[in-house]
Amino acid sequence: MTNAGDGIAGIVLAGGLARRMGGGDKGLHRIAGTAILARVVARVGPQVAALALNANGDPARFATFGLPVVPDVVEGFAGPLAGVLSGMDWARRRLPDARWLVSVPTDTPFVPRDLVVRLATATAAARAALACAASGGQAHPVVGLWRIDLADDLRAALVEEGVRKIDVWTARHGVVYVDFPADPVDPFFNANTPEDLAEAERLITLEEKP
Repeated sequence: MTNAGDGIAGIVLAGGLARRMGGGDKGLHRIAGTAILARVVARVGPQVAALALNANGDPARFATFGLPVVPDVVEGFAGPLAGVLSGMDWARRRLPDARWLVSVPTDTPFVPRDLVVRLATATAAARAALACAASGGQAHPVVGLWRIDLADDLRAALVEEGVRKIDVWTARHGVVYVDFPADPVDPFFNANTPEDLAEAERLITLEEKP
């Protein structure tokens, strides 16, 4: 399961409220003239068999990206776990043979181009049901690889138990952490604020240096 032909689907999570960005869609903000979401799609799309966008509201605002737009299947802005579950449900319809779903947030313009292969390799080696990315001594729970057959368990946790924290749910099933180098640019830098957009502009020049 280390390439797009191995049954891995992808979901870009854009269902949040973006309060620190002043509302709106973080992924539609531009850095170096390109929407953050476009950068994420360009990096993650080639790594998976199919890619969708988890977003609520009018899907027309994302029409130019050419992705299926999947709203949360759990109402009330239940957080990223709801987006993961929505991605699992979509993957089961779109790719019935898919066993895994990779998730990335919409505000990570430097997401690694080898994300999926590294997460997949780690889950196989550890015989784990879940993998989570890490960098610079920090875990990034939203960036993960999820076994799709856990969808019903996740649905019950969200709907019946009210679980919202990713770590609470992943701890039940066993998760392996995969560390990515944070130099010269942390690949999981996320643009949460207007100041972060300015910092991303600076980081692009570092990432593109030979």
